[in-house]
Amino acid sequence: MVNAVPEITLNDGLTVPAIGFGTYKLNGAAGANTIVSAIDVGYRLLDSAFNYENEGALGEAVRRSSVPREQLRITSKLPGRHHTYDAAITTIQESILRAGLDYYDLYLIHWPNPSKDLYVEAWKALIDAKKWGLIRSIGVCNFLPEHLERLIQETGVTPSINQIELHPYFSQEKQRTWYKEHGIVTQSWSPLGRANELLQDKDIQVIADAHQKSIPQIILRWHIQLGALPLPKASSPGRQLENLSIFDFSLTDEEMQPIAKLSHPNGRTFDQDPAVYEEF
Repeated sequence: MVNAVPEITLNDGLTVPAIGFGTYKLNGAAGANTIVSAIDVGYRLLDSAFNYENEGALGEAVRRSSVPREQLRITSKLPGRHHTYDAAITTIQESILRAGLDYYDLYLIHWPNPSKDLYVEAWKALIDAKKWGLIRSIGVCNFLPEHLERLIQETGVTPSINQIELHPYFSQEKQRTWYKEHGIVTQSWSPLGRANELLQDKDIQVIADAHQKSIPQIILRWHIQLGALPLPKASSPGRQLENLSIFDFSLTDEEMQPIAKLSHPNGRTFDQDPAVYEEF
């Protein structure tokens, strides 16, 4: 049995589980089956995006699940090509129609795309969509503190979540501290780093052996103890369950230290620096 997953309360009052399930590249019927499996195993926070082109598969999984809709937290994200106000509103509506849902629990701006300078306009659309009941909570992905400061200053609304690349090779300590000081929850995409060498790290293996856990479980527990909300993805029910089974042990400060030492300034997996990288 999986230990109960703790809940986190966002700055707007919505509660979300402390770990979620990533759905990138889970498409079509096979993707829906995998997401149903994740729900059956115990995941209640499911993360998708307009650009993943799997909102339909996610909605199908929600309908097929025996878990009531109100117990799930469903996320999608606004693509960069739809940052103008009218396009953003239409895209949110399209996301809802694709999934066959009445609302999203969370909707995020996927990337700031700063050279286009439309992310504040997109944010205003999300604010209105929340007022209209299309979304329960609004946030962002890959926003740097300077982007967040503009949103807050120009609209008075602070995002509930910022989903960023976060793993032992790139721990983003300064940014996480800033987000926490401003009441923004950090979510971790690519929490296991997409790196085979990380999953073979000898120092982490020693810690895993001490707890009779796997290296991925140790890394995911590291995220939890940083105060971040990881979004691992796994196709097999066994691996899904393993990733969820991280709430029956804790890492000591001495065990956290060698993992912290793995981080370095150029630790991004694909050099996707939000100051310059853009996705449409």
